[in-house]
Amino acid sequence: MPERPSAAVLVLHGGEEHSLSRPGPVNLPGLRMSGFVRALRRETAGAGVAIGTVRYRHRGWNGERADAARDARAALGDLAEELGHIPTVLVGHSMGGRAALRAAGHPNVTGVVALAPWCPPEDPCEQLADRDVLMLHGDRDKITAPAETRRFAARGRAAGARVCGYTVTGSGHALMQRIGDWHRATARLSSGLLGLRELPAEVVAALALPVGDTGALDLPLPAQPRTAPPRTPARPLPTDA
Repeated sequence: MPERPSAAVLVLHGGEEHSLSRPGPVNLPGLRMSGFVRALRRETAGAGVAIGTVRYRHRGWNGERADAARDARAALGDLAEELGHIPTVLVGHSMGGRAALRAAGHPNVTGVVALAPWCPPEDPCEQLADRDVLMLHGDRDKITAPAETRRFAARGRAAGARVCGYTVTGSGHALMQRIGDWHRATARLSSGLLGLRELPAEVVAALALPVGDTGALDLPLPAQPRTAPPRTPARPLPTDA
């Protein structure tokens, strides 16, 4: 961790709909996110960004308990206690995407990158007001529905969030197809949300759309070259005095 972080990214992995068991030492949903963590660390190297992962107490969401969201909020509280009020981006896959979206009302959270998120129609969106929300979903996903993600994205924008949605053509729920594009896009978009690089033009345009507009929720994710343009800060990161 940087000596004095000025921003943070928390990564949340997937899980199960119902399970009170604890994640074991070999946790495949957690291992799936290790490549994203490495990409985020490469992307933010030298920029004073703390990268962390959320540890769940249980494998499942577990209905109204919403255990993963509770754990995400607890991790945000711990982070704020340790580092103060610093801009934080949540990156979550599947159940972790649902937890990230649910926990986004924490005052430190400025943005969310949700990967193939689980977005039931009954989930609230009000906590996303004044947040930047980027949602990526593969068109071959058979576990969580891309159409539900688009509907949730539209509801989020109507609730006051700034939203952009990408479709990752040819990829399924496990993110294995086009894995390099998933890793690089997530790292670069997270960096952009923290003001460390310019966001893609289509994202800037999408985030500026007014409440009620349903455009730019199904943009094709372009191939992500291994070599990205150098980081150019788009805006200063606020820090505690």
